[in-house]
Formats: sequence, structure tokens, C-alpha cells
Amino acid sequence: MYSRDHAILSLVVAVVGTSTLDLSISWPVAVVVALLAGVGIDFDHFLIARLTTGTWQALRRCLSNPRLVFFDQDGIFQPESIRPLQRLLSHVVIIAVVVLTLALVDVALAVFVAAVLYVHLLADLAWDNYREYHQHTRSRTSPSDGDD
Repeated sequence: MYSRDHAILSLVVAVVGTSTLDLSISWPVAVVVALLAGVGIDFDHFLIARLTTGTWQALRRCLSNPRLVFFDQDGIFQPESIRPLQRLLSHVVIIAVVVLTLALVDVALAVFVAAVLYVHLLADLAWDNYREYHQHTRSRTSPSDGDD
């Protein structure tokens, strides 16, 4: 899923979260926190790509052409550099560490960030499931090489 979509979902969670939770931070700060958490968690993709490919090529590509981050996210990573299960596993680990750490400081903020990150993870799972379904459907309806 694209960062733009995660940002929109994070804003929705921020609106709901700030109206239902007794947060110790102001509404504008909560929006910033939601955006940083909901979009920022995807920075793990660069580490995964580094571990998979052995290079920082994806990160270098973004640093040399920041427009990719906003206008061509499909051009950042090579298709084989990040597998969905790697990304989702990394997200689950990050979510656990962040939420448990925040809970030691501010429980309401931890719940708020947990909601933002849960929606991010759920959106990624739904997006991956959608893409896999359509790839599977296309492969089943495509004629095989031996058929005439």
C-alpha cells in the first residue's frame, strides 16, 4: 500500500482516537504522531531490502531522487527485494516494541499509536491479499504455453 493511503488512514484514526481517548497531547500533535507512526513504520522496508539484496540501492535511489517517495513509489524497490511476509513480520515486531515502550510512559498514547499501527498492518494485509488474489486469478485464466 502506498504512503499516501497510509497517511489518509492514519488521519482517520487520529480523528477517531482524539475524540475517544483522553490523550495528554494536543490534537495537532496527535495528528503528527499518527502520521509519523502510520507512514514512518514503512522505513523498515529499506532495511529489509538491504538485508535481501546486500545493497542500500533503494535508499540511495530515494536520496538521489526524493520525488520517487511522493510520485513513484513503485520505482523505489525492486520486486524481489521485499517479500510481503518479511515486511509484515517486521511490522509486527516494530509494533510490539513501540507500543510496549510507549505503555511504560503513557498508556493512552500507547493505545492511540497501537490503533494507528494496527490499521496500517490491517491495510497492508488487505492490500497483499487483494494483489495475491488478482495475480492468482490472472495466472489461472491465462492460456498456458502449450495450448493453442
